[in-house]
Amino acid sequence: MSHYHAVVWLDHNEAHVMHISPNDVEKSVVSPSEPHRNLHRKRGSVSGSRQPEDQQYYHEVVEALSGAAEILIVGPGQAKLELIKHIHSHDHDISNKVIGVETVDHPSDSQLVAFARKYFVAKDRMLSQ
Repeated sequence: MSHYHAVVWLDHNEAHVMHISPNDVEKSVVSPSEPHRNLHRKRGSVSGSRQPEDQQYYHEVVEALSGAAEILIVGPGQAKLELIKHIHSHDHDISNKVIGVETVDHPSDSQLVAFARKYFVAKDRMLSQ
């Protein structure tokens, strides 16, 4: 891909990946292989441990982000943080490309692209000073 920036909005049900250039946007949607299940404590578990995260889902999101030089990760809940943990544990080569993690509710795709463009412009201005 020839896009320098990418933004991913994700929750536990789907991920919207947008590769952004000044004149173009390429969109893809990644869904987990299994429907979302609650990640609360396992019923009857003495240890109180939680259900494991769907690592395959996060791996597919990382694959959809390939080719981007700078990545912004956004979302409403914990999935964005779980993606960061997955990247640090399994995809070290992409971890230095993540430039920000932000909490964003449920934007439309056009709102997400506008937010990301504004974010990347502001970051570039900060670095050039």
